[in-house]
Amino acid sequence: MIQKSTRLFPLWALLVSLAAWAWPASFVAMKPAIVWLLAVIMFSMGLTLRPEDFGEALRRPKLIGLGLLLQFSVMPLLAWLIAGGLGLPATLLAGLVLVGASPGGTASNVITFLARGDVALSITLTACSTLLAVVATPGLTLLYAGHAVPVPAWQMLRSVALVVLLPVLGGVLLNTLLGRWLEGVKHALPLVAVAAICTIIGIVVGLNAGRLEQIGVALAAAVVLHNGGGLLVGYLVPRLMGQPPRVARTLAIETGMQNSGLAVALAVKYFGAAAALPGALFSLWHNLSGSLLAGWWRRR
Repeated sequence: MIQKSTRLFPLWALLVSLAAWAWPASFVAMKPAIVWLLAVIMFSMGLTLRPEDFGEALRRPKLIGLGLLLQFSVMPLLAWLIAGGLGLPATLLAGLVLVGASPGGTASNVITFLARGDVALSITLTACSTLLAVVATPGLTLLYAGHAVPVPAWQMLRSVALVVLLPVLGGVLLNTLLGRWLEGVKHALPLVAVAAICTIIGIVVGLNAGRLEQIGVALAAAVVLHNGGGLLVGYLVPRLMGQPPRVARTLAIETGMQNSGLAVALAVKYFGAAAALPGALFSLWHNLSGSLLAGWWRRR
């Protein structure tokens, strides 16, 4: 029941978005909870990890390095090119770049499993990119969006450390110490993350209810192109380098699926509610596209 509910994430996100569009005031009132909801997501992720998951990077350094390079080079550059090509306003450009500069999302591990990819590699890449994001996300946002909007990189770095790094490490520590006693609740963690992400999406849609009709088509196209480009490049580069399909699928998913919850939280805090729209739409779309792609790969 929990697994089925988790896999229906795109449906829940769509329903919450429609509810927030119809009754925005109810969701706007929850704006201060965005950071706390993100911390819950990251803590849940930490509870699924152990120190040895990070140690995997030492056993396959070249592969991990390739995955991280794809993650933090392809996605922010694509965001900048697509936003510029479609003529998105500065706030939306900043929001899309934030999505591209964010680490891999926890949903990528589930999608990798469904796609018959390398789950251990996926978990390691998500963990390593999350740690690296403390520096990479503010730095890349400054690089690609600094010309369009003021980017408080140092304040962003502090925020990422507080709402991402500390909860993840806290979860890892708790799992290391009390892992055996937490097995009964771990199966529910993905559903907790889905509920938190859906709530964040609802808040963002509520905050932007009056603007959606004006920017919907161009932004939707940008999000689809961004996600699709990441998946495509993330698959082709490893294949051209001689990696087997199983690894290429994993790197494609890790490249194209982002921690959009982090992008939303940072966008609302530093660039305004409109800048959070790319992250909210990306969160809905990348889970849908990832699920469809995983189903196709699984059949093959």
